[in-house]
Amino acid sequence: MKMGENQAFGISADVIPQGGSKCFDDDGRLKRTGTVWTASAHIITAVIGSGVLSLAWATAQLGWVAGPAVMFLFSLVTYYTSILLSACYRSGDPVSGKRNYTYMDAVQANLGGLNVKLCGLVQYLNLVGVAIGYTIASAISMMAIKRSNCFHASGGKDPCKINSNPYMIAFGIIEIIFSQIPDFDQLWWLSIVAAVMSFTYSTIGLGLGIAQVAGAGKIRGSLTGIGIGTVTQTDKVWRSFQALGDIAFAYSYSIILIEIQDTVRSPPSEAKTMKKATLVSVSVTTLFYMLCGCAGYAAFGDLSPGNLLTGFGFYNPYWLLDIANAAIVIHLVGAYQVYCQPLFAFLEKYASEKFPDSPFITKDIEVPIPGFRPYKLNLFRLVWRTVFVIITTLISMLLPFFNDVVGLLGALGFWPLTVYFPVEMYIAQKKIPNWSSRWLCLQILSFACLVISVAAAVGSVAGIVLDLKSYKPFGTIY
Repeated sequence: MKMGENQAFGISADVIPQGGSKCFDDDGRLKRTGTVWTASAHIITAVIGSGVLSLAWATAQLGWVAGPAVMFLFSLVTYYTSILLSACYRSGDPVSGKRNYTYMDAVQANLGGLNVKLCGLVQYLNLVGVAIGYTIASAISMMAIKRSNCFHASGGKDPCKINSNPYMIAFGIIEIIFSQIPDFDQLWWLSIVAAVMSFTYSTIGLGLGIAQVAGAGKIRGSLTGIGIGTVTQTDKVWRSFQALGDIAFAYSYSIILIEIQDTVRSPPSEAKTMKKATLVSVSVTTLFYMLCGCAGYAAFGDLSPGNLLTGFGFYNPYWLLDIANAAIVIHLVGAYQVYCQPLFAFLEKYASEKFPDSPFITKDIEVPIPGFRPYKLNLFRLVWRTVFVIITTLISMLLPFFNDVVGLLGALGFWPLTVYFPVEMYIAQKKIPNWSSRWLCLQILSFACLVISVAAAVGSVAGIVLDLKSYKPFGTIY
């Protein structure tokens, strides 16, 4: 076992001789302290992200019947496959088997071969994509604060056009600072703050939707969603596909489930704890998603904005919108770190194994901080994480299409990471025979989700192509 093997979510990975000490777990690492509630907080931080804001738009494309039904089906699939995935944390015995510290470790232990490389490629590309999506979403929310105050001051006469670039740069600078916190176990407080913020803005969005319905005295929308005429028949199809991607993105956290599970203490077995945490978090998020998506659609009908709190379906009370958008930004600062830590740890582990004698990569410099423990500065971590944030910020400035990017990310990550690998690993682990009824049911589930992912990807790409027609690099104005 090498140093830094689990710097993403677990306790500090200094190598300690294995033994029966009360301070250490069975793998010789400092005892994990996570519970159902901390795991739930991590999941909620990861799940109730910017995706919730596009659900009113997604519901508008699908209508009152298909919209809530699709959200409910995604929640069931996510819950079921998350339980399958959590059973793969340990190889062999579910209580004392060898731990798999990351998603890739679990794939290596259960499937091996080309699957590992494919998993790594999809997982880390998706994490990069999430970083880009969150940078775009946070900039839009920061601009929304500025615009709502501008609208209020001018009485709605000034169109309040704003360039998005300074706000993306500001978010990038904040992430460069936070990315220097070495491990996720030192970020638990940020995860809890982010979870509270996600409930704050979701609740405000829900409340404003309900108030809008009450004020209008009627529920807008139709059973089949946005009508032909408002959009063309082709656009209706593309938008419906893209809506599937938006909903898939709103549920995608399997990508970091194993890393979250590696923070959980035992006994009871980590799989049992994660099963409870998954039930709590998926139930809570589904309830919020249903309420926010349906309240937004009921308020605005076919005109539901792509981002409920920044699409200016709501203008007043402007101060409440400011609070909601500030909460989004604070939440995304934490969520960005939750998603990027596995990627940071993967590359740092690879570099330390490749160049174990390089002081630039392996040496920590102690920086004294008055009143606190010295901060361990690693030059490689400082340079690589800073470069990563700069690159994702530049890409965000090039492609600032919130709805389409969210849909594409959801489509690309949902089937392989949420469904395919958990199903295949579970089949391998439980030695389920080919063509048995259970094997067939699992394969049908996997194939159905593949079809949905392909459709969602096609719809999102169509949306991006449409956006590019009226697009100027680094010149996006809202």
